[in-house]
Amino acid sequence: MTTQEELATGPRAGRKEWIALAVLALPLLLVSMDVSVLYFAVPFISQDLGATATEQLWIFDIYGFVLAGLLITMGSLGDRIGRRRLLIIGAVAFGAASFAAAYAQTPEQLIAARALLGIGGATLMPSTLALIRNMFHDQAQRQQAIAVWSAVLLSGVSLGPVFSGLLLEHFWWGSVFLINIPAMVLLLVVAPILLPEFKSAVAGRFDLLGSVLSLASVLPVIYGIKEIAADGLSLAAAGSILLGLLIGAAFIRRQQTAADPMVELAMFRSRVFSGALAANTVAMVAMVGNAVFLTQYLQLVLGMSPFRAAMWSLLPSVAVGAAAPLGTALAQRLDRALVMGLGFFVGASGFAVISQVGSDSRLAVVLVGAGLLSGGLVMVMTLVTEAVVGSVNPERAGSASALMETTSEFGGALGIAVLGSIGTASYRSDLATILPSGLPVDAGREGLPAALTAAASLPPELAAALATAARASFTHSMNVVALVGAVLLAITALAVSLGLRSKTRG
Repeated sequence: MTTQEELATGPRAGRKEWIALAVLALPLLLVSMDVSVLYFAVPFISQDLGATATEQLWIFDIYGFVLAGLLITMGSLGDRIGRRRLLIIGAVAFGAASFAAAYAQTPEQLIAARALLGIGGATLMPSTLALIRNMFHDQAQRQQAIAVWSAVLLSGVSLGPVFSGLLLEHFWWGSVFLINIPAMVLLLVVAPILLPEFKSAVAGRFDLLGSVLSLASVLPVIYGIKEIAADGLSLAAAGSILLGLLIGAAFIRRQQTAADPMVELAMFRSRVFSGALAANTVAMVAMVGNAVFLTQYLQLVLGMSPFRAAMWSLLPSVAVGAAAPLGTALAQRLDRALVMGLGFFVGASGFAVISQVGSDSRLAVVLVGAGLLSGGLVMVMTLVTEAVVGSVNPERAGSASALMETTSEFGGALGIAVLGSIGTASYRSDLATILPSGLPVDAGREGLPAALTAAASLPPELAAALATAARASFTHSMNVVALVGAVLLAITALAVSLGLRSKTRG
């Protein structure tokens, strides 16, 4: 294992490398946007293609499933065949799949195209981060480049609904996919000129069996977590997670015995590497878990249109833009673990603000809370990314990048499932105590969207009573989730500050 001190110095990057970083930002932005770009488009797709409720879920989820399942495989493949080559292959696949998705004529065709988009995305994401490791050898510059990478990644998730809403006001739903194609064409033109090629000299042959086991372990776990988030704990969902864990154990065993493993398990002996992956998972749990509640609060409690809610939700991104370079600058002067701990504490303070939001609170209150949360967590994620990539040899940067991005996918799924389940339980408990007389005891029990739909069919007086009670209970559940999140982030801040301090000198 190469130590952090050994990697701290190196030739400084010039103008070409920084321009190349802008080139890498293109695919990263679009891949992250495709996670959320269908938020507004699904109703139009359903109407045009006649998609059932189950098909709608698959249209939305299949991209993330395939992306998460193939990240480790593609990171390892890039180490072997060349990271720039894999990036170019991914650009072709992503562009072709985007065209196929835009002109899909049936739900099945669109599901297949979204799966192909996931394959293309899985080739692009680890390649972009691994190439940064190859272009920026000076640690200070690498930290700055990774700060840009982190900000672009999270901005893409935020911008997806905004671009989707804007396009759908003027064009048909396929336009949300066609915006990918010009960027992919530009990438194909400039990548061979600006991006260096890197192929690991020690990676060996590609492990096909390991690749199959990797995909077969990640997919059932992600699927099971999402099923629990959507429908609660069930035997099928628990069985899916257990199956994935068992296959995951077989994957680990394969990596221990294979002549040319996909993942070098020795990387996990580094406290920096393992701790950074754990911190990244917790950060994504908080980030995604809060986003689920914030979106519903803006639209269903404050009564905003989807597009207006998406625009207001961009405001906390100002904090994201400032936090990434701030975290990098602080880490060059202070112990990096302390700065990561500070980021978690700032995120916890954001949750603390959100825990005080009421159904009639001013918009500024929830936006300040969301801004503190996003800013603190982006500071953490920037330093986590640098810790993961900077603590391994350049030959293993692709695999390390893929592992970090896989923990991001797991963290996002856990955020929806765990924090969502806590919110649902709190909502139902509170609603049962404040539901006005004259309404069935199960009225609105399935959540705020269902409650507002049910209210529309009731007499005006009962409808208003149910809607008011449901909004109050939802806001209460958001407060409870925020308190849980604040405690989680505060504990993680202490663990990171104390547990990684001696190993993570900026």
